[in-house]
Amino acid sequence: MWLPAAAGVVAAGGMGWAVRGRSASLLAPSVWKGPRSRRAIALTFDDGPSESTPAVLELLAANHAKATFFMCGANVERLPAVARQVAEAGHEVANHSYSHSRLDFRPRQFMRIDLEDAQNAIASATGVTPKLFRAPYGVRWFGLGEVQKELGLQGVMWSAIGLDWKLTGPEVSKRLAAAAANGAIFCLHDGREKQASPDVSSTTGALATLLPELRERGFQLVTVSELLGVPAPRTS
Repeated sequence: MWLPAAAGVVAAGGMGWAVRGRSASLLAPSVWKGPRSRRAIALTFDDGPSESTPAVLELLAANHAKATFFMCGANVERLPAVARQVAEAGHEVANHSYSHSRLDFRPRQFMRIDLEDAQNAIASATGVTPKLFRAPYGVRWFGLGEVQKELGLQGVMWSAIGLDWKLTGPEVSKRLAAAAANGAIFCLHDGREKQASPDVSSTTGALATLLPELRERGFQLVTVSELLGVPAPRTS
């Protein structure tokens, strides 16, 4: 009797990894780290733009750091000038869906419309059509790989996530500093899903100490495309 039950547990575990595993590419091609040969880290920010994004941009500029911003289309439409400010500052803009809905158990058509709406919103505000995509909550699902291919999007996960929506600034900084390594991709947030005027003080507090430390340790702080050595999308 235990064999079928054990097989079910194994299957469930495998499915969980395919849906949320950072290194999984079964449901949709994705990367979660860059080459170890270069002392560089890619900083990424999800859920923006928000009213707090300019504060993040100031910290990045002060520390000569570039980053990739995975934007929600609904937030871009609400704050197009902030989205444009990110691109004009030389950072990479990327797709984080339009609605920030979990994609598991969603039909392929929903995913296609949601990602395409985000592409259009970001391109309209910034003049850049994203080439990178991060699934909300890191959740992939059946059909997403085909949608990414149709829209020309490379999936991106992360090597380490800051948990900046629930930890304090010092805790976030300590967590990511411990995970710093050649080719790492860090996930932080300049927004909180689709909230207006979110409190991201834990994120900015972490950046104020983390960025100088990483630079002192010899890391270049780059975009995901720069880390992977692929051409970044250009303004149209």
